Amino acid sequence: MSRHRSVIALAFASAVVFLGAAGIALGGTTPDDRAGTAAATAGCGKPPGLNSGQHTISSGGQNRSFILRLPPNYDSNRQYRLFVGFHWLGGTMNDVDSGGGDGYNWSYYGLRRLSDAANNSTIFVAPQGNSNGWANPGGQDVAFVDEMLRRLDAGLCIDTTQRFAGGFSYGGGMSYAIACARANVFRAVVVYAGAQLSGCSGGNDPIAYLGIHGISDNVLNISQGRSLRDRFVRNNGCTAQNPREPSAGSRTHIVTAYSGCRAGYPVVWAAFDGGHTPAPVDGGGDGWRTWTSGEAWKFITQFGPGGPTSTTTTTTTTTTTPPGDTECRVSDKINAWNTGLTSEITITNTGTTPISGWSLVFTLPGGQTITGGWSATYSPASGEVTAKNVNYNPDIAPNASISIGFQATHTGNTSAPASFSLNGKTCAISS
Repeated sequence: MSRHRSVIALAFASAVVFLGAAGIALGGTTPDDRAGTAAATAGCGKPPGLNSGQHTISSGGQNRSFILRLPPNYDSNRQYRLFVGFHWLGGTMNDVDSGGGDGYNWSYYGLRRLSDAANNSTIFVAPQGNSNGWANPGGQDVAFVDEMLRRLDAGLCIDTTQRFAGGFSYGGGMSYAIACARANVFRAVVVYAGAQLSGCSGGNDPIAYLGIHGISDNVLNISQGRSLRDRFVRNNGCTAQNPREPSAGSRTHIVTAYSGCRAGYPVVWAAFDGGHTPAPVDGGGDGWRTWTSGEAWKFITQFGPGGPTSTTTTTTTTTTTPPGDTECRVSDKINAWNTGLTSEITITNTGTTPISGWSLVFTLPGGQTITGGWSATYSPASGEVTAKNVNYNPDIAPNASISIGFQATHTGNTSAPASFSLNGKTCAISS
């Protein structure tokens, strides 16, 4: 990750000269492909018209390239989720696809690994920006994405209500430009440490939005990330607020889901104590073991096939169970829809001594079954579950917190567990 930051810091000054040219409106993919309107692409039911690897298309009189990554055992009768991963300034499509120095574990910002662990549900594509950036002069990069989607739709089976985009730094700026110009084509975006670098043509329609930014970012100040976020707080009808952010030196992160948003159009803000990186690790440093992959995967997979429904809810669960021992406190935020849910659990050490190695035990309500998780191992998948630390988060200092989570199916009961115990001690439960 350090290479990414150094390249961006050196090149950023030259990038801003393009900003004035960005953001001119373009015609794009048919507006009938709005989120919520289920539609299979022309490539469904046919032999794949594209294979994994590099492809070149013509757009605006230029030859533009992208790398396609089909899931193992691609099935043309199955409608797949699509994730478009934009590289940073000075990066390449190959960096996004390969994962760079971290390899497979960081491919597509760590999402490919999580998709492979969750039934190979996603087609990934990494486009190449001109001059290794996304200046988008005259809207040419948005037009390139339009052409790329047309090619993908013609040759592959994609659920048009399940298109997502994300990127870091300049790639975050491009993801924001997509959110502004193609909210009727993409379901959601993930913006890692972004700013308005690639323009914002339109920018008045709702789209699900996840922003991730470091409080000490000295390349793109966090105030720039907040400004991007606030546009979609307004567009999505969310209740305005100033979400909590971690203090300098805490080496932690805080994730806030806005309340009051239109059903199916959440806004989530994840601030961390760190600088210009897409992969911060709580406790210091960065790398593929970051929590950002799990947060991004949880965010884009909350939208079931066929688009959002009015039953999507975000709930922070507070119970009135006994206060528990003084050594720990747990909060559990449930985000539920149709037959699925995600659970974000925060564990706080409220004792006076460090915890080194932990097991959190809880009982899932009837009908809930874990299908995947992050930042812990979970066993078994239903009933009384034990979540155990993984190799990068065994320690919880006094007054410190860690976040873990999982995705599950349900048969109607979306409640949180009634109690939690950490290393054999009952924890207090808070909102």
